Amino acid sequence: MAALRPAIFQLKVTLVDSQPPIWRRFLISSLATLEDLHQVLQLVMGWKGAHLHGFEIDHKHYGDPSPEALGDDVQNQASVTLAMLTLGVKNKFRYTYDFGDGWLHQILVEKILTADEIEGPLPRCLKGKRACPPEDCGGIWGYEDMLSRWDDPSDPEAIELIDWIGGDFDPEAFDLAAVNQNLKPLQH
Repeated sequence: MAALRPAIFQLKVTLVDSQPPIWRRFLISSLATLEDLHQVLQLVMGWKGAHLHGFEIDHKHYGDPSPEALGDDVQNQASVTLAMLTLGVKNKFRYTYDFGDGWLHQILVEKILTADEIEGPLPRCLKGKRACPPEDCGGIWGYEDMLSRWDDPSDPEAIELIDWIGGDFDPEAFDLAAVNQNLKPLQH
């Protein structure tokens, strides 16, 4: 008797309130835990993993259950797989990264595929648009303010921003090959 093979989720993560949208589309096994999903989200989006995070799915909170993280009502993200959740196509849930800056992400279940429909390693990024904002820039509103100053040579803060972020930052850039290279340690 053949063992059941896990389903594959095609997810799209979008940074809430980003205009134009900053998003990524990727594949992940239904056997992945929410801890695994957190690691994938960090890599596909381009975050550095330096801040606390949490998921909200069907009015339940998941994350790091340590006391300094999210509180007593948080379920351990390492013990919940995507298969254990009641996720269907078109379901949405939230992922927050850095509670200070409040980077809110909406995750959409675009497709649920069979393992036979997918070739290649998982997790894997399929597509994305625009660069991840720099960490600690004040959330989406701080990022938008930063971008408005970025190309204004008359703004005295523009030089400081360029020094802080680096002159080669391109808000429109997205490198699919680099993202998938970064995902290799998680792939199986």
